This record gives sequence, C-alpha cells and structure tokens, in this order.
Amino acid sequence: MSVHIVMFKFKEENRDANIAKAKEMLEALTGKVPSLSTMEVGVDFSRTERAFDLSLYSTFESKEGLGEYAVHPAHLEVVAFIKEVTEVSKVVDYEK
Repeated sequence: MSVHIVMFKFKEENRDANIAKAKEMLEALTGKVPSLSTMEVGVDFSRTERAFDLSLYSTFESKEGLGEYAVHPAHLEVVAFIKEVTEVSKVVDYEK
C-alpha cells in the first residue's frame, strides 16, 4: 500500500472559504478516482505559526495507483484550484 500525505498553507485572502472549498473538492475525489482507496482531509484548529492549514492523508494499493491519481483529470482540477489559493505545500509519499 502507498500512502500520500500533503499539507497546505493557504494565502490570507478568502482563507477560510478557500480551505472549506479545497476540503470539499478533495473529499469529492473518493469514488471519482478509481485508484484512490481512502482519503482523510483535516483542517487545522490550532492556527499556530508552525501549523499548516489543511492536511490530506490518502492511500492507494500501489505506487502505480498513486501515479494514476496524480494525472487523473478530477485530481488535476483540484490541484489547479489549490495552487491558486495556497502559499506552500509539503508532501510525503511512502509504502506501508
């Protein structure tokens, strides 16, 4: 199984609305992307300086499945939105 974790820090402009929209868009990928096994999206409540605003934890049966997710049109639509409204993101991918 492959695990894909991403953390996002959003721009200040329309921050809360954009976080909510990103969360909704990400969660909607379940069922649209065949290789996506599970997805959990969390919004940070601590709002400390070192915190990121939103995190994504998703799993796939294989590295190949993660690769299919990366180029899936539904995922690319979400990526385009998130790139517009975030300052930075960090990712880690690993096998379990």
